[in-house]
Amino acid sequence: MKKLIVFDLDGTLAESKSSLDAEMAALLNILLGLTQVAVISGGNWPQFEKQVLANLAHDQHLKNLSLLPTCGTKFYRNESDWKLIYSEDFTADEKRKIIAGLGKAMDLPGIKAEKSWGELVEDRGSQITFSALGQQAPLEEKRKWDPDFAKRKRMKTQLDQTIPEFSVRLGGMTSVDVTKPGIDKAYGIRKLRDILGIAIEEMIFVGDALFPGGNDYPVKEAGALSIQVKDPHESKRVIEAIIACLGDAPPVVSKAEKKS
Repeated sequence: MKKLIVFDLDGTLAESKSSLDAEMAALLNILLGLTQVAVISGGNWPQFEKQVLANLAHDQHLKNLSLLPTCGTKFYRNESDWKLIYSEDFTADEKRKIIAGLGKAMDLPGIKAEKSWGELVEDRGSQITFSALGQQAPLEEKRKWDPDFAKRKRMKTQLDQTIPEFSVRLGGMTSVDVTKPGIDKAYGIRKLRDILGIAIEEMIFVGDALFPGGNDYPVKEAGALSIQVKDPHESKRVIEAIIACLGDAPPVVSKAEKKS
């Protein structure tokens, strides 16, 4: 069985910008007692605290959890408290160029929504994220805006030409994520390999955007065994199957823990 189970967050463990429900939290608590777990998502650290940590048991099993916000451009581990291991932040000039590029892409036909809820462009330090309906948009409105990713694929095509020195990925239901070149979820997977001492071949990744251009796709390209899911309900069934396989297995001890 694999030694590290890695999850996307929005659309995989929880609905967009929503907290883990009780069933998902219970399954993850069990899984954390059996093996190493990581979550990589486009959301920033406060989103992880609200969606994930606030709903998990605060016990010794949190040492088995790694959290990688903003598509792996940041990395947190629990060492008595949550510690930031690294953050690949943009410079001020890089931010200005990305935001200008997103502004032009937003002018493409059919992109601008009639109504929005909150900021459309968010500076997350190591990632700039465009959210078509705003950061606080209702879930039902998000579902309707770009269900086939067609609108954001047009944005990505233009952004790949206007800001080619950055990585542009599609995430969630309405988002476009921009990071430094080569700094994406595959980068996060490699950091997990280096910090935890677990080979990529010993990982499983579960996500809902594993198609080319999706922000989960780089993980598949990096060589991790990847499982495509359509929603958190399907993810729960995957986790149940993994738990069943791991039920009699001893907890995995990472390289970092062996040194401590």
